[in-house]
Amino acid sequence: MARLVFITGAASGLGQALAGRYHQAGAELALVGRRESEIKSWAEQRGISPERYKIYSADVANAASIVAAGEACLRQQGVPDVVVACAGISVGVDTAERDDLDVMALTYATNNVGTAATFMPFIKAMRQRRHGTLVGIGSVNGIRGFAGHGANCPSKAALISYCECLRLELRGSGVNVVTLCPGYVATPLTLGNRYAMPFLLQPQDFAERAHRAIEAGVSYRVIPWQMGLVAKLLRLLPNPLFDRLFAGRSRKARQ
Repeated sequence: MARLVFITGAASGLGQALAGRYHQAGAELALVGRRESEIKSWAEQRGISPERYKIYSADVANAASIVAAGEACLRQQGVPDVVVACAGISVGVDTAERDDLDVMALTYATNNVGTAATFMPFIKAMRQRRHGTLVGIGSVNGIRGFAGHGANCPSKAALISYCECLRLELRGSGVNVVTLCPGYVATPLTLGNRYAMPFLLQPQDFAERAHRAIEAGVSYRVIPWQMGLVAKLLRLLPNPLFDRLFAGRSRKARQ
């Protein structure tokens, strides 16, 4: 029987690239996104048989919406082998601007509560089966803060910590928790960045490395590894030196 993989954010970017990689590996797909027509068009362009996938329309920022999508997957396709919470947003904010508080709230609703709501419908069934993998997509931006990233950086730091909590909670249950932290990947989220993006990956390159990490059952991995090394070095820098080093860096653009 083909493995079943449930992926949010499947309409574009990392989610779409991972969907393509898992299809290549022979998996059955449960694809989740707000733009159902775009997912269907992508699947048809790749020649994916309609028997090999189902689409669930959901807004990950709305917990009830994504939980309903998960429950529909259980009814229609069964318990996934892998669940990837790939949907996320990254928007620049300025805490001095009132409107940006709403942007921060939406970021946390999507990146944090949305991830938990993606996992929630499947945990009991995976525990009962004693098999399954839950994949959270963090970011190297969760390792240190950067100007203009007052929503994205802390949301990704919280996601990394949340996945660690969940990993310990599920230890010994047969359910693995994998945290992947991409560096810079050429997706719509990074298209408007106004600063250098070292070690930039194409989505297909990220998907290949992510697939290997997930299948290997690693608990945590930065992709590419070079960004992991850079992030660790930045974390070790004393604050005064870190502040001077990034004093002139362009801010992430506000919405």
